Amino acid sequence: MSEYIFETSNGMKIPVVIESRRGVRNITLRPKVCPVMEIHISKPFMVSDARAIKFLESKSRWVESVFARAPEKCTLHDGDEIEFLDRRVLLKHVPGARSNKLELNDNGTWTMYVGGGADMFERRVRDVIKAELLKEIKNIIKTTPREFWPAKIALRDTTTRWGSCSSTGTMSFSWRLAFAPRDVMRYVVMHELSHKKHMDHSPAFWHQVSELYGFGVERAKRWLTKEGASLHRYF
Repeated sequence: MSEYIFETSNGMKIPVVIESRRGVRNITLRPKVCPVMEIHISKPFMVSDARAIKFLESKSRWVESVFARAPEKCTLHDGDEIEFLDRRVLLKHVPGARSNKLELNDNGTWTMYVGGGADMFERRVRDVIKAELLKEIKNIIKTTPREFWPAKIALRDTTTRWGSCSSTGTMSFSWRLAFAPRDVMRYVVMHELSHKKHMDHSPAFWHQVSELYGFGVERAKRWLTKEGASLHRYF
């Protein structure tokens, strides 16, 4: 693993991490905007670091556009309100509490009670959001025929991919989908489930996505293209 620096046209210096991996046939780029800005490059063992850097330079306009769309980070505190899974949730810090709790109030509003020290506040909020998203994804999957169900579900923190499906049946989703409209999050789930039958993006694949999702696939895709960067606002 080697480290380099990629300098953008406006003078921003971003660390580059190059990793040689077995089974990889092509050079792939993964710009990351969180928790820190980095560019990860995966390459075959026989490809030199110099060639990988040259490939990065050839994609510099795209890479810069990824970082340019990255929203300014917002720090969360006691008393803030945050929206996820189509819920507006009030955050309350309860230092003496040993666990976290998400409650639906009698008036239809939501409150998240967060225990632990102030230094753990954001991490615990994130843990609750991830747990709620995982439950929601599982509920959505259960509405589809069993032949589409994954062998395993994992949550990741990715920059450029909202979901993935491996040949072993494991499906991964960006936990930041919790901040997207539910219909958009549901679209990503149906997209990955469709890969159980079509490990490509052929017309047959998109037909399968439409069958599982219903009307509105293109609208959800457009939302992610236009607003996807906003999902990295927190943490």
